[in-house]
Amino acid sequence: MDRMKRKSDLSTVSEDLSSLLISIGTPRTVKKGSFLFQEGERADELFLIRSGVFQISKLSLEGKELNMRICKKDDYIGELTLFSENATYMLSAYALEAGEVLTIQRNQLEKALINDAPLTFEFMKWISTQLRKNQSKIRDLIMHGKKGALYSTLIRISNSYGVKMDDGILLDIHLTNQELAKFCAATRESVNRMLSDLKKKGMIDYTPDGRIILLDLGYLREEIGCENCPIDICNID
Repeated sequence: MDRMKRKSDLSTVSEDLSSLLISIGTPRTVKKGSFLFQEGERADELFLIRSGVFQISKLSLEGKELNMRICKKDDYIGELTLFSENATYMLSAYALEAGEVLTIQRNQLEKALINDAPLTFEFMKWISTQLRKNQSKIRDLIMHGKKGALYSTLIRISNSYGVKMDDGILLDIHLTNQELAKFCAATRESVNRMLSDLKKKGMIDYTPDGRIILLDLGYLREEIGCENCPIDICNID
């Protein structure tokens, strides 16, 4: 079996940048079920996950929770707008498991980067990638509705937890239909109907323990006009 998995955020930046961020970080423990930060709060900190699992989400226009990412060890979370006052978080980070993070203060990061143009450029490029990832998720929901959001989510899960098999791609993660619905800003009932329709069409199947197998990934991509974004953009973690 060939597992499909993106690299952690820490492994995608240079050693110089990662060393800098780690050197100015302060350890902080986070309890399960608590928020690391919430949408609308002042965005003065960036966080590097050392342990634990965090759900990144946003409230939709209808007030429904839209899950954007699931982040784990060596991922950075929190959007920072360098050299800008009164910036606020656009998303919320909720601890699904207890863990530890390194807290990186914006003012300390600015001081460290201000005299190092190459590292500043690299950091801004990384932030831009995170924004593209969030924008692509919201774009799929707005342009293609609930069905497009579900199809997009299944594609993204395949890029994060997919395992290539002879008959398709196994989504090697246990997600209930309620949890899937939160990635689509939809109800559990509507996700139930859409998954049932996909199974009737022969596009998906299930393992005995309830994991989804994508039998025709090309169908999902065609239905939403998939732009074949790189895996670093098209994922759920």
